[in-house]
Amino acid sequence: MAEPLTKKQILDATEQVLRKYGLEKTSVVDVAKALGVSHGTLYRHFTNKAALKEAVAERWLQEVSVPLASIVKKEGSAIEKTRMWLEKLIHIKQTKALEDPELFAMYNALAEESVESIEKHIKDLISQLTEIVQEGVNSGEFQSEHVNEQAAAIFFATARFHHPALAKEWTSPHIKKEFSLVWEIIKFGIKDRA
Repeated sequence: MAEPLTKKQILDATEQVLRKYGLEKTSVVDVAKALGVSHGTLYRHFTNKAALKEAVAERWLQEVSVPLASIVKKEGSAIEKTRMWLEKLIHIKQTKALEDPELFAMYNALAEESVESIEKHIKDLISQLTEIVQEGVNSGEFQSEHVNEQAAAIFFATARFHHPALAKEWTSPHIKKEFSLVWEIIKFGIKDRA
């Protein structure tokens, strides 16, 4: 008797099929064929094509947020960790866009269809930043009465460097310098100047 399929195997196959046929043309039947099973087998794991695409989008978004979570747990200055976290986020997104622009565009479109996944992802990222900001407030590095709002402001102030809709701007030869300028303003705004 064959081993039962795992969700990971299904998602891996779905990514391969999406790469081959594209977002619009990929069907559950295509994924089933790639796995050598009936499409009914996939419905035991995912109720429909939308649920399957949602799961692929969520996994892609996790590939962004998981490495960032490890920075939150590091020892060190909250200011240094904030910059490190932002630089890592920017690096992950820009690397994905530059190394495989077609796949990046497909995942971006897939994620945009998955509004709940995107909202959850942004909330998770801001939550990670909130932990760092709270640590900075506790240590006296940061000034803030509204930690979550300050974390959200940092996230949104740097959107130009990590929001997929702005990926075309990331090839600018000045993008790193521009991030440094924005970072200096953020740093000035969050530091406790008492």
